[in-house]
Amino acid sequence: MRAAPFIGLLRLDTHFPRPVGDIGNPNSFDFPVRAVVVRGATARAAVQGDTGALVASFVRAARRQVDAGAVAIATSCGFLTPLQRTLAHAVPVPVATSALLQVAWLAPMLGRGRRVGVLTIDADALGASHLEAVGAPSDTPVIGLPRSGALAGAIFGDRDRLDRSRARDEVLAAGRRLVSRHPTVGAIVLECTNLPPYRTALAQALRLPVFDANTLLVFLWLATGHTLRSDTAR
Repeated sequence: MRAAPFIGLLRLDTHFPRPVGDIGNPNSFDFPVRAVVVRGATARAAVQGDTGALVASFVRAARRQVDAGAVAIATSCGFLTPLQRTLAHAVPVPVATSALLQVAWLAPMLGRGRRVGVLTIDADALGASHLEAVGAPSDTPVIGLPRSGALAGAIFGDRDRLDRSRARDEVLAAGRRLVSRHPTVGAIVLECTNLPPYRTALAQALRLPVFDANTLLVFLWLATGHTLRSDTAR
């Protein structure tokens, strides 16, 4: 029997903690999200390696998800934009490889002279090609989290502990650096799917709208003709 509709998540092969808000935590969503792990797709491979070597594994995983009833496909790493076209062509449902897809969408919503800025887990690894793959300007303002920080250390070290308080402070500090260096930023996109737990704190601290992988998944779920659990309970 075919499963009830769900968003199919292609998750990296990692074990670090995923608090509520993280795309890898099923309690982050008010609708069904079913994850499959793409074996061998570590955080380092996705962010700092050759994503081309991962294409076949991601295509197979996407097709399995669609066969099981997925109404859309997403991934758990914003650095997978080089796979966007290939995955979208491989399956008959919408595909969102990265929160960075929202950069181009948001730009026309901002006033004259205002820009979309990006917070990323690794600013050195995020290049123009990642942005251009999803239609975002190559000169989009980008600020990264500290590579030796609590969050990056947990992710790239695949540690079993995460200091959420330190991680939150790192995200807030990076956000402040972004708007300080680029005062025309009028909205922020969080590249990393492990940053959404800190989205609300960041939006409140900067008084700017903040978008991430989770806002993208909500868009996909509603756009495919479904409702949130909180809506149906009313």
